[in-house]
Amino acid sequence: MTENQQEQRIAGPTQAEPAAGTGLAAHARLILAVIIAAAFLDVVDFSVVQVALPTIQREFLAPLAESQWVTGVYGLTLAGFLMVSGRAGDVYGQKRMFLVGIVLFTLASLTAGLAPSLLSLVASRAIQGIAAAMTTATALAILAATFPEGPERNRAFGILVSVLSAGFAAGSIAGGVLTAAFGWRSVMFVNVPIGAAATLLAQRYIARNGGRAVGRLDIPGAVTVTAGLILLVYAFTVAATDGLFTVQTAVPLALSVLALVGFLAIEYRSKAPLMPLAFLRRRTTLSANVLSLFVSSSAGALIVLTVYLQQILGYSPLEAGLAFLPAAAIFFVVGGWGSSWLMNRLGMKRVLVASSAFVTLGLALLAPLPVAAGYWGILPGTMVWALGASIGFPALAIAGLAGTKPGEEGLASGLIQTSQRLGFPLGLSMVLTVASAFDPQLGLSGYRYAFAAAAVLAALGFGIALRFRNERAPILVERATPDPRSVGEPGEVE
Repeated sequence: MTENQQEQRIAGPTQAEPAAGTGLAAHARLILAVIIAAAFLDVVDFSVVQVALPTIQREFLAPLAESQWVTGVYGLTLAGFLMVSGRAGDVYGQKRMFLVGIVLFTLASLTAGLAPSLLSLVASRAIQGIAAAMTTATALAILAATFPEGPERNRAFGILVSVLSAGFAAGSIAGGVLTAAFGWRSVMFVNVPIGAAATLLAQRYIARNGGRAVGRLDIPGAVTVTAGLILLVYAFTVAATDGLFTVQTAVPLALSVLALVGFLAIEYRSKAPLMPLAFLRRRTTLSANVLSLFVSSSAGALIVLTVYLQQILGYSPLEAGLAFLPAAAIFFVVGGWGSSWLMNRLGMKRVLVASSAFVTLGLALLAPLPVAAGYWGILPGTMVWALGASIGFPALAIAGLAGTKPGEEGLASGLIQTSQRLGFPLGLSMVLTVASAFDPQLGLSGYRYAFAAAAVLAALGFGIALRFRNERAPILVERATPDPRSVGEPGEVE
């Protein structure tokens, strides 16, 4: 067996290789474009609605606490349904789940634009979050099945992350333009033609694959993990405003712990678990997800910077948004091309170490917050952080899916993205708790303590990155009748 054949046996059948029997290698770039279009909708929809929120609040005459659910419920359902969506793709087929997600997102966008009340708008946004979880979790799995491990997959993941990062900034600008010109409902309606086009292209060009995971979907496990994750994100979100050590935070946090412990008990006894516990015992999988929590928590801390720009430096919301354009440019260029280039030449561990080092340094540079220097006082730290995060997020996505066997891509994708979604509110709640403890009024010293705490969190992530070990599946011995699903359990290598 040649070296090239051995590599194909390790990777397993993919949608772009002959094992699928569809000759999709020529359509790989188009598949990437379709995935990007669907994922772009998910990211833009969050930032674009955030800008339109004051207009929505005025139209429905709703208190701020109630109107915040328009964005809050989207984040809750998106984070809560990622794992179950990824695993459902493994069982029922990634393409099927991806298409259902796009169609559901498009229909929910239409009903959101037609919403007669705030309650109906929040309900549509909740459905949008579920649909976004379906497309997001299956998107990485489809890319993993389309592009084999190595330079091609690294570049595809880098381009995806860079476009999504740029999409977040673009959403803020587009939200302001659309709301001012056509009203807030236009930010919902704009998703409909894009979603319809993405559905048609996905149906035509993404290979149809059946479920490759053994067994059926673990419904009790799906219910408990989804409930637990939603409660966990809700607890951290409440903690960002009410504090980490309050009754309002403690109750949903305790319920979340109970639900997640129940999930682990169910998985231990299940014959077809949603998440086999042996999957988490793989060192690369565990390290990638824990490190993802720390890196994404630093992104949560950056929200504090937008408040600092407006409350301390006196920026308008638009000026505060424009202040992050240099960082967005770094994400687009470095994340899209630099990250994959570094991964191919330096390897996963070195890139993750460099990423966490830059993230830590950037937050440390932000901690002094020299008011007299104005914007130039925060620019170096922001750009250093963006440099580290832009190479880190694609590398973490690749690490989370490294060494997965056929039928595990959705599970791995849902897990690594859940870690990222949890890290954001976790980091924000922790740094604000530290800041409030030293400065209850959250003045200048409070902001400084917040970034100092964020730098400490990032330093812990740097320590994890130093201990990171790559993992790969062993080469199989050739059989008389090869089974494409018989990829062995990944082993650990230095």
